[in-house]
Amino acid sequence: MTSRARRSRRYTAIGVVLTAIMLFPVYWMINVSLTPQQDMRKDPPDLLPLHATFSGYRAVVQDQLPNLGTSLLIGLGTVALTLALAAPAGYALATLRPRGAGAVGLLLLVAQMIPGIVMAMGFYGIFLDLGIMDTWWGLVIADSTIAVPFGVMIFAAFMSGIPDELIAAARIDGASVWRTFTSVVLPVSRNAVVTVSLFSFLWAWSDFVFANTLDSGGSMRPITLGIYKYIGNNNQEWNAIMATAVVASVPAAVLLVLAQRYVAAGVTAGAVKD
Repeated sequence: MTSRARRSRRYTAIGVVLTAIMLFPVYWMINVSLTPQQDMRKDPPDLLPLHATFSGYRAVVQDQLPNLGTSLLIGLGTVALTLALAAPAGYALATLRPRGAGAVGLLLLVAQMIPGIVMAMGFYGIFLDLGIMDTWWGLVIADSTIAVPFGVMIFAAFMSGIPDELIAAARIDGASVWRTFTSVVLPVSRNAVVTVSLFSFLWAWSDFVFANTLDSGGSMRPITLGIYKYIGNNNQEWNAIMATAVVASVPAAVLLVLAQRYVAAGVTAGAVKD
């Protein structure tokens, strides 16, 4: 065996071990979600769910389905609003090259550095004055403030790599700026669209700070707040708590698996110039 082959196997083994360590909390979450309540305090605990029960998942169906629906509504609304704002802004920065584009890019970076809790407290006062507390579309607006700066940067980086000849040809054919954007630029920016959509959905799906700060006891709560309230009210039902966490993790995991190829292309766009 050559030294290169041995080195490759060694790196593979290290990668497998590190991956197993990182995924062990996920496995333990699933294990606890299937563990009967009477076995929860066993010492040592069972490494496998030898007496699996689905009572925790039945509790999820009974208690958390409305919260899952609310999170899905907020996530899709955040994706729609983020794309509507970030795609035209990224196109303007990348192809129209307005004055002050560098300063705008710096402001986008600064916007992503602001702690979420600071923004949440500002939203609390605004939402309270406007009377839009406990509304799903209010959380869509709040979550979009995190996703839009990231989306603008991704779109600008991707669209800057679109050949100028393609845009020039559309304009020669009589297409307006908006028609060029919608009919030419957006179709070839599929990777960026998928990347921004995925990250904005995941941010909205996993948001807790905005949801907790802008909640005043309303009925429409996202799943993160549902889990938090569930833990507070049922702090001994760990199998139900972990089952809720497992169910809440499934949409994010599925989206990451399905969209990973587009995300890899989207986040590296603009890194290499011809």
